[in-house]
Amino acid sequence: LAEAVLEKIRRTGLLTAGTRATSIPFAFINEKNEWMGFSIDLLEAIRAHLEKKLGKPIKLEKKEVDPATRIRLVANRTIDVECGSTTYTRSRDETVDFSINFFFTGSQLLVKKGSGIKTLADVAGKRVGAAQGTTNEKAVRAQAPRADLVTFQDHGAGFLALEQGKIVAYVTDGILLAGLAAKAKNPKDYEVVGDFFSKDPYSCMLPENDSKWRDFVNHTFMELIDSGKFFELYDKWFGE
Repeated sequence: LAEAVLEKIRRTGLLTAGTRATSIPFAFINEKNEWMGFSIDLLEAIRAHLEKKLGKPIKLEKKEVDPATRIRLVANRTIDVECGSTTYTRSRDETVDFSINFFFTGSQLLVKKGSGIKTLADVAGKRVGAAQGTTNEKAVRAQAPRADLVTFQDHGAGFLALEQGKIVAYVTDGILLAGLAAKAKNPKDYEVVGDFFSKDPYSCMLPENDSKWRDFVNHTFMELIDSGKFFELYDKWFGE
């Protein structure tokens, strides 16, 4: 039987977390090579709560994951928790467990201003990008079957293709598109268009069949909400 996550953390003094490098403003690496973002702050809160519960110093080790690797690494317990910009879906829930939702968004399109693209229907016959293995990729295939879909390993690569004119639109969750545009050389050159065409509630992923660990993570989030700290973090990352 796999060792319970809380027991493993107690034994090793280490919380191993998976997160993302280009999911602005949830999890990204800044110019100084530091991990930043709303989801990173949530992981830090889990670490601090563990120290209180276990009565010893706990180190947070962050490992970069991408849409193609994140589920497997949680399922095989290489990482104890994944907090980035992962959508809860029922099919994923058969392989891993999920925390309560901490954000709600949906698929939209990022385009260059003046592109003439306003909705998903406008990309028929055009090259559109999405990250491989995401709910966004699935939504485009289902709802815009006539689009020429190009998949990328991460959002950074997708945005670069948009910047270089290799695709006319990049699809991911609206809040991530706003983050990508904000970090662009000329943010005013880009706009997020269209209504949500998928529903994407974000959660942290946890290994299957370890309800004590899932409860611990959920209780950490509930305490953040009760104390008002959650809303301070929210304003810090989403205020603008």
